[in-house]
Amino acid sequence: MRTEKEMFDLFLNIAKVDERIRVVGMEGSRTNINVPKDDFQDYDMSYIVTDMESFTNNDNWLDVFGKRIIIQKPEAMDLFPPELDWFSYLMIFEDGIKIDLSIIPLEMLDEYLKSDKLLKILLDKDGLVLNPPTPTDKDYWIYKPSVEFFDDCCNEFWFVSTYIAKGLFRDELLYACFHMEQIARVQLFNMLSWKIGVEHGYNFSIGKHNKYIKKHLTENEWNLLMKTFRMDSIDSCWTALKSAHQLFRQTSKYVAEKLNYNYPDYDVQVTEYISRHGE
Repeated sequence: MRTEKEMFDLFLNIAKVDERIRVVGMEGSRTNINVPKDDFQDYDMSYIVTDMESFTNNDNWLDVFGKRIIIQKPEAMDLFPPELDWFSYLMIFEDGIKIDLSIIPLEMLDEYLKSDKLLKILLDKDGLVLNPPTPTDKDYWIYKPSVEFFDDCCNEFWFVSTYIAKGLFRDELLYACFHMEQIARVQLFNMLSWKIGVEHGYNFSIGKHNKYIKKHLTENEWNLLMKTFRMDSIDSCWTALKSAHQLFRQTSKYVAEKLNYNYPDYDVQVTEYISRHGE
């Protein structure tokens, strides 16, 4: 696998000899000093250019990055309708390097600079970036919930629990799993993150998709959380739901106590409702 220095030299050398490329930026985990480095990190790069079409009308110019095993161009796919006026190439190479490269029109430089706080300018040929940004993951830090937000989280978790139970009563496993994964679990992670914030402060991130949360949980909390992922049968999904209830209950009570918030009665009423219909 090519080294980080080799890759940065490649990105910059390409840009230096190509008059169409005026600014080179980098985003993502490689700009974040709080993320451990490893071989699986993507290179999230952007070329800000004067002529978009000359890049996007064929892919031959990409060969300079190496031999690809697969490429994806989201803005050219019906599956992903484009949201911005720039073009992306997601590429994996034979040596394991993954590059997410965006081609952005020069007139959108300001929008690019505002698009992500984890952004670093590596090359600015014309001095267009007057105040180069300092990368920060502040936008992803844990936050302290308001009273209303805390209550809404509890309400959503317990309300959606009735949908999960309904799916299980009907032997509709996929319906139940959808509501567990897409809705209830989101609120469970919200509550766990607030507990971590209560205990350790609100000036750090637990990572994309909560990937660093384990190091902040007790062994009991982690074991309960893992039980919520076993959903390959009706019985296992019932166990997952009960484990989620237990973990959410103990966590939300703790957060409510520490923040001096009222613990709502959704828990008792929904638990009784589910138990009554399961008899």
